[in-house]
Amino acid sequence: MALLLKNARCVDPSVQLDAQRDILIRDGVIVETGQCGTVKLPKGTAVDLAGKVLVPGLFDMHVHLREPGYEYKEDIASGGAAAAKGGFAAVLAMPNTKPVCDSGPRVSFLLEKAREVTATRVYAAGALSVGLAGEALAEIGDMTAAGAVAFTDDGRGVQSDGMMRRAMDYTRTFGKPVLSHCQVESLVGSGVANEGVASTRLGLAGWPAAGEEMQIARDIALCELTGCPLHIQHITTAAGVELVKAAKSRGLPVSCEVTPHHLFLSEDDLDCTYNTNLKMNPPLRTAADAQALRAALVAGDIDCIATDHAPHAAHEKALEFELAPFGTTGLETALGLVLTELVATGQMDLSTLVERMSHAPRRILNLPPVQLAAGSSADLTVIDLELPWQVEADGFVSKSANSAFIGRQLKGRATDVYVAGYASLKKGELVGESC
Repeated sequence: MALLLKNARCVDPSVQLDAQRDILIRDGVIVETGQCGTVKLPKGTAVDLAGKVLVPGLFDMHVHLREPGYEYKEDIASGGAAAAKGGFAAVLAMPNTKPVCDSGPRVSFLLEKAREVTATRVYAAGALSVGLAGEALAEIGDMTAAGAVAFTDDGRGVQSDGMMRRAMDYTRTFGKPVLSHCQVESLVGSGVANEGVASTRLGLAGWPAAGEEMQIARDIALCELTGCPLHIQHITTAAGVELVKAAKSRGLPVSCEVTPHHLFLSEDDLDCTYNTNLKMNPPLRTAADAQALRAALVAGDIDCIATDHAPHAAHEKALEFELAPFGTTGLETALGLVLTELVATGQMDLSTLVERMSHAPRRILNLPPVQLAAGSSADLTVIDLELPWQVEADGFVSKSANSAFIGRQLKGRATDVYVAGYASLKKGELVGESC
């Protein structure tokens, strides 16, 4: 099949491109790019994207698809649909399912099921330890052979220093990064909100920033000891960013991600309504931390944006704040939030957005780059920068609506997503695996 995408503003910093271009796709691959009107399509489909922005397909490297075991919250099909609706061509699925994704066959199940039920590219992160218990190494070699691209005990974090050292030593031999959920459980305890003004005001158990920062420092030291690439998940504090920045300055293979909720919300958003959609792991930090995170993201000290998409059923989030599960959905709102809060305000340009939401995740995971250039896979996201919309509880395609941003007015949204040249989203509507 041949497909010509015409008259789009094409933005891709990896090939120094920000200009109006036509792009010709054949058999899932970009075969030609050129000035508008110069690329010929003898036979096939032409799509006029005048007024739209075309970028390499967005990638979310931190997503909970919940299948197997928690399909009432989300499954691979609904999570893939939510990804497409949010403008993502690819996602990395976390392993804290039931059973835990800690063996080769379980990785194979995820990848095979994804190919059957969604057009979105789904990659697998395997568990570092058996059952996420932090006691025995999981089958990292078998999971690598089955297609896992990274390893993490996301949701808990490895508590034993020696265990984390062994996990990083072993994972390094397979050329895969370790993704670290940094949480010192003996410090965090029963904490449910940032330890500070909000937790005191609301009478909630506090979660100190040190409970995250101490493990960031430990894992950076272990990265230096083992040489294993280390990626810090959902970083939340200014001090944590400084630790990562210092590690990079020493040439260590360290990277980090930040979520939209930690960028655009803070503990100040918690009030006497005890909105459980604002209960996060790690928790919302101070307004000063959020400001520092935004500055670090723009500057490149934070490598990428990842949603930590964490769907939960309505009856679970309806529990008391202390009992409700941690997490917010994120796939369908992330791009709109970044466009509204950073791009439209002039704090971030589109090239930087593409670097943080497309190129950096693939580079961290050692995946082939996706570029607006001949020879690249035609994984593409089309954006309408001017499209206004409101986040509404009944507007999600995800099975769950536990968004921290319900009611937020946004400007800018994905209208089309192509994966290997086939549309998963067209004119804002999901279209499955066909163009």
